Amino acid sequence: MAIEAVARPAATILLLRDGAAGLEVFMVVRHHAIDFASGALVFPGGRVEDSDHAFAATIGADDTAAMAFRLAAIRETFEECGVLLARPHDADALIDAGQLRLVEDQHRAKLNAGEAAFDAILAAHTLRPAPDLLVHYAHWITPAHQPKRYDTHFFLAEAPAEHVAIHDGHESVDSIWITPQAALDGTEAGIYKLVFATQMNLAKLAHHATVAEAMHAARAATVVTVQPRSTRIDGTRRKLLIPIEAGYGGSEFIVDLPPAS
Repeated sequence: MAIEAVARPAATILLLRDGAAGLEVFMVVRHHAIDFASGALVFPGGRVEDSDHAFAATIGADDTAAMAFRLAAIRETFEECGVLLARPHDADALIDAGQLRLVEDQHRAKLNAGEAAFDAILAAHTLRPAPDLLVHYAHWITPAHQPKRYDTHFFLAEAPAEHVAIHDGHESVDSIWITPQAALDGTEAGIYKLVFATQMNLAKLAHHATVAEAMHAARAATVVTVQPRSTRIDGTRRKLLIPIEAGYGGSEFIVDLPPAS
């Protein structure tokens, strides 16, 4: 009997902005050598590390486990695209472009290489994270039969206007600001590759015309955990079942997408 892979905790942020064509989300293309969602268009994010839990314990969070997901999402977003949701200790506004450039030049590469701790980087520049700017949007767990699995919390956040988002060139090899519908249409046309969870969250986001509208809807909604149950039909076609209460417009979906891992 095969041993079921443990779902690793992970966090991701859907960075949003109001563009000329409507609501846009920042996405990166995963490196083809990565064994999970290789070559796919994804939102910035990654694993929750022990250091995220340790950091959460130092900032007085009521729920350190939940806070660790938010801190991981902020850290991973800085690592992957250079956007840093953090404030000076004595200010309510996020750090400006000049401060961000200083932090990025000195520390981003080392953070990506595992040679620096995120909490120490913030402390060195008298900064504090801004987890309050994240709105919980979704919770997905990779189906049980897949060899590499993640337990991922998705958050919405408005992208700071002064922070220029760009892929890191390592885990992600390209990046784009795109409307959710354009990403879905591009996938249908064979331009992009999406895994199922990303596709469904884009479809959900496509219902909203502005950042404010999307954030308001997310705050008002109840996040329902989704762990799809999959049945192969033929080739790469599968039937996936998810809870209708999760708010994705149905409970049964036929997809023609390869598994993420």
